[in-house]
Amino acid sequence: MATVEAAPVRPSDAAPKVINDMSIQIATVNGSGSQTANMVLLRAIFQMGIPVSGKNLFPSNIAGLPTWFTIRASHEGWIARRKEIDFLVAMNPDTAREDVLSLAPGALVLYDEPLKLNTLRQDLEFYAVPFDKIVAGVCPDAKLRKLVRNMIYVGVVARQLDIEMNEVEKALRKQFGKKVKAAELNWGAVTAGFEHATSNLPKQQHFGVRRLNKTAGKILIDGNSAAAIGCMLGGVTVLSWYPITPSSSLAEALIEYLKRFRVDHKTGKATYAVVQAEDELAAAGMVVGAGWAGARAMTTTSGPGISLMAEFTGLAYYAEVPMVIIDVQRTGPSTGLPTRTMQGDITSTAILSHGDTAHILLLPSSVEECYSMAMEAFNLAEEFQTPVFVMTDLDLGMNNWMADPFPYPDQPIRRGKVLSAEDLERLKKFERYRDVDGDGIPYRTLPGTDHPLAGYFTRGSGHNEKAGYSEKPEDYKNNMDRLKRKYETAHKRVPALVTEEAPGAEIGIIAFGSSHWAVIESRDQLEKEQSIKTAYLRIKAIPLSEDIPTFISRMKRVYVVDQNRDGQMYDLIRLMVKSKDIEKIRSVRHYNGLPVDARSITDEILSQELSN
Repeated sequence: MATVEAAPVRPSDAAPKVINDMSIQIATVNGSGSQTANMVLLRAIFQMGIPVSGKNLFPSNIAGLPTWFTIRASHEGWIARRKEIDFLVAMNPDTAREDVLSLAPGALVLYDEPLKLNTLRQDLEFYAVPFDKIVAGVCPDAKLRKLVRNMIYVGVVARQLDIEMNEVEKALRKQFGKKVKAAELNWGAVTAGFEHATSNLPKQQHFGVRRLNKTAGKILIDGNSAAAIGCMLGGVTVLSWYPITPSSSLAEALIEYLKRFRVDHKTGKATYAVVQAEDELAAAGMVVGAGWAGARAMTTTSGPGISLMAEFTGLAYYAEVPMVIIDVQRTGPSTGLPTRTMQGDITSTAILSHGDTAHILLLPSSVEECYSMAMEAFNLAEEFQTPVFVMTDLDLGMNNWMADPFPYPDQPIRRGKVLSAEDLERLKKFERYRDVDGDGIPYRTLPGTDHPLAGYFTRGSGHNEKAGYSEKPEDYKNNMDRLKRKYETAHKRVPALVTEEAPGAEIGIIAFGSSHWAVIESRDQLEKEQSIKTAYLRIKAIPLSEDIPTFISRMKRVYVVDQNRDGQMYDLIRLMVKSKDIEKIRSVRHYNGLPVDARSITDEILSQELSN
């Protein structure tokens, strides 16, 4: 395809070939204010009724390094990451060459004129824009031009893809809120970009957007904000945390919600406590103390923080104290890549601490489930008197996703087996660690319960059913057997797995968490391209359901999708199936730090199928 320069050419109004199915990648510099411009584009397309998703790839250290934001529009509703880029906005000189060379033939490139990217290839369509010249005419204040400059490409992209300008303006004003002067200045830059494109650039004929009605009633929200709302409505009263990417924004969002909704209207005093601890270990210790005192307490962290919390997690498990930990997973080991996503903490967290431990893990796949599972985590923590982990990841937590509005909870919170003074008076007996009901869950009292029988020693060391110190082998064994029985009871109370059948399917796929969106798209690709029908099982919690071996037994082959190198869920599943079915289970692994995409899953399954 011939190179197209930014010479005055009368734009064509012919219809583009591809409608509402494209990916736009915007390559800029971290700290340049590009995120605001990118969100305006994302929201404008969303407001036009077109299903859309946004993925932000940003550096973990300092401003001035490369950042990429990818917007995917899909009339079919696919919202997983897509590897192919159709329209590149190249604003970063340091990555522009590599970004252009990575494109497939026929892609569009909008670039800053001094970069002269049109000399790199002949099979792309280039559009040069003099950003500095345009922004100088819009923004008299030279200090602000760096931030306003990005809004010019919003106008150019809107013109080239037929994004409705009234929706762009609506999205921009929503983004700036009450900052009217800032909104006006940035709208001027958008308009200038649109007008420049109209007068000087040929109108591309490959991709475009047209209004649909597939986002009506939906919202855009990131998973960390969704989880924060769930924690608040789940009754949290104590948050102890230490900043760590990518979980910090969850704590920050929750703090703002608590300030708004957890204040005594008569006195103006907060009815919650927030402590920024000196490290993750201290944060976990505070949560254990608050949980023991009867508060609904939590912390939020990522993989390195999880490692530091191991000892206090073991204390809460053995002493049977409720606590909620939200792990927004990132790559590892060590510091890893703090701003890249992964599902790498599954194995370590499931047995976190030393000795024989087994924890409840909730595995949300959507922002709706970030909300609902955050609420449910507090109920499960109190019902089972144990740590409960909500395992999200950076992709789910920090990126914006379409969602249905969250339903307001219509059920009361569940405190579990808590004895009041009246209960103790009626029972005439209380032994803290005795299994009365056969489900492994003992009864507890809360500090301050006004009854002589209410007190007991909370022990992280060996203890008997009466909470007395004991080093007797039979006491330790009995206690550990009861804890295992309690965990087996949890099988029936954690969120159930979800299965999607397909008549005649002999191939199964098992996945969890944010991989869900790539899996459902991959299933569509497999059927349309290769006529391979698949059944799908989505895991929502650990302990793993006993229905998983049954699903595997009736399939010819089953592919387990993990976003980690070692196939952590794959290994856990292999441990629970019968020996005759182990050879049926195959692994699909994605671990480069980018969100898994459908094409990678499809290609890997097809490769393994062809090798059979």
